[in-house]
Amino acid sequence: MEHSLLVWLLPTLALVVGVAIGFLIARVAPNAAPSRTQRQLDDIQERFDSYQNEVVTHFNSTATLVKKLTQSYQEVQDHLAEGANRLALDEQTRQRLLASLHADAAQAPRERLTPPRDQEPPRDYAPKAPNSPGMLDEHYGLKK
Repeated sequence: MEHSLLVWLLPTLALVVGVAIGFLIARVAPNAAPSRTQRQLDDIQERFDSYQNEVVTHFNSTATLVKKLTQSYQEVQDHLAEGANRLALDEQTRQRLLASLHADAAQAPRERLTPPRDQEPPRDYAPKAPNSPGMLDEHYGLKK
């Protein structure tokens, strides 16, 4: 009986020790040297974070530039209005200049361009004379 217990106990004990050693090696090994896939994933994540930062920076600088552009436009409008007030010879001229500076696009809509009516669109087939065979006719181009 002692012999059969030893036969079962030693392999079971060896199996438990082997599983424990394998588990410890598996836990320690990936932390020591990351796999190629993990390095690629880290690289892609880093590139994505960098791209997001670039996008945020781009839109922030665009917003700043648009704000400067708006301020410059306002300064030009103010300068022109001041010049119209100062340099206009009479009140009527001054009012016309100021009205043209502050006219909205909605008040004076632009006229849309229309294509000429006498121009015919290009055809995707060759024109033919009336009562003559077309290109798809079975006798087209054959001499009789």
